[in-house]
Amino acid sequence: MHESSVRAYVRRLLPARADADDVMQRVALVLWDKFDQFREDGDFRKWAFGVARYEVLAWLRDHGRDRLVLAGDVAEMIASESAEQESLFEQQRTALQLCLEKIAPHNRQLLLECYRSDLKIQTVAATSGRSVGAFYQWLHRMRRILLDCVQQEVAR
Repeated sequence: MHESSVRAYVRRLLPARADADDVMQRVALVLWDKFDQFREDGDFRKWAFGVARYEVLAWLRDHGRDRLVLAGDVAEMIASESAEQESLFEQQRTALQLCLEKIAPHNRQLLLECYRSDLKIQTVAATSGRSVGAFYQWLHRMRRILLDCVQQEVAR
């Protein structure tokens, strides 16, 4: 239920998807191991974000010599701001799902294929029957439509 929010939070703090996946596994283990310490009247989401924050900071500490890793104080600042904005992000994710459902299935499929890590835009463009340039123009229009839709949904 809260996994996508926690994953998005962790992903904002770590440089690579694989690193975020590793940290998410550690977060899941900690949540499972310490679930008996969670109060029934507590806020699970807040608790999960706290665990994620500490796991990210531990990962950053352990990988601090890597060139692409944020300094601990910078990560802490981003973590604080991300946690504060998480409710807005959740509203935006929900709105995006609603807006994607409004798009014709064929166009939605093409749009989603653009974000698959195993496909190149050139391949998706060829599948669509458009040139790469025309496909980028179409993609820009679709993103604009989605952005406008999401903004309208969140404003409601």
